[in-house]
Amino acid sequence: MSSKLKSLTFLSGFVCGAAVSTGSCVAGIQLYLQRSEEHNDRLSEPNDRPADPTESQAQQDIGRYGLPLTGAETRYYANHTLSYDQVRRIPRWVAEHLSNTKLRGEANRKHCRFRPDPTVPQAFTAHNDDYLGSGWSRGHMAPAGDNKASTQSMTETFYLSNIVPQNYENNAGFWNRLEMYCRDLTKRFEDVWVVSGPLVLPEVGDDGKKTASYQLIGKDDVAVPTHLFKVILARRTPSSDTLALGAFVVPNHPIGFDHSLAEYGVSLSDLERMSGLSFFPEVDPTLTLGNLCELDSCHLMDFKEFTLYITGRKVGGARSSEKLEKTMAELKEMGIVPDDYLLKLYQRKKEELRQKETPEGKMGN
Repeated sequence: MSSKLKSLTFLSGFVCGAAVSTGSCVAGIQLYLQRSEEHNDRLSEPNDRPADPTESQAQQDIGRYGLPLTGAETRYYANHTLSYDQVRRIPRWVAEHLSNTKLRGEANRKHCRFRPDPTVPQAFTAHNDDYLGSGWSRGHMAPAGDNKASTQSMTETFYLSNIVPQNYENNAGFWNRLEMYCRDLTKRFEDVWVVSGPLVLPEVGDDGKKTASYQLIGKDDVAVPTHLFKVILARRTPSSDTLALGAFVVPNHPIGFDHSLAEYGVSLSDLERMSGLSFFPEVDPTLTLGNLCELDSCHLMDFKEFTLYITGRKVGGARSSEKLEKTMAELKEMGIVPDDYLLKLYQRKKEELRQKETPEGKMGN
């Protein structure tokens, strides 16, 4: 059987994009599993393989018992789509569509757990034990924060098919701020498409020769990428004749606040050469592709903005008055003055905890 890869389309047919429902995506997963079962059935009965009239007899003979399967066929989820690398146990690429409406919701990651993707054969999946004690964090390609609208879609981002070994400081810092920037773009653009993934880039030795190498972790030999990429395509309105495009390659190590996003910008053609991928192949060639950093700010949160954001999350999640006050004290020690939003959040949380912790509050509850 000839294995034909499903091609990923965007503006004219982006799977799980602006106009496709969660139900359709679930149907896509079921279709994928159904076709996998059909393929296994055909392997058990190779002599019944129907002849393809477009194939020569030689090609039919070569493919009589099926051609190798890579696992790279497109996999569909409730709010992201990916291609999986069965050798490296990480995704090749992960695609998303963001909009202001899609980012709203009450889904909470505290109920989510990292686990193997049930659609990936056991022989080719990573496991949590691979990351344990490795020194690398489990880095989302499709972030949980993009999936607050649906518990199912957020849960699926914790499948290890969507995860790569990532430097912890990079994951929690620069990459986190880049993900927040993508979400912030939906305030200025109706539609934002994002494709993220790992890279293994070569180094030039003293002899001038290039060598590509990467670390492996765990018993499953999960590949640690040297770099990560993110390609962003933004459209202000469906009638816009200009699209904003940005491509970025980020090293998989700590990056301080003194570095801007623009420093890691690359041309789309260069990224395609590095990755072996063709991005957004369905873009209408009559449309203008503008530089994202020129049409928008490409501004990531600075240290103060990011610290206030992280403090806000800690305040909102505080489970005791002691923890709440400690969080605010740490902010003061850094010399950062809370903004109005954080002060109001702090007062609300303080009152909420007081009601829970005092005898009067407990009696009232």
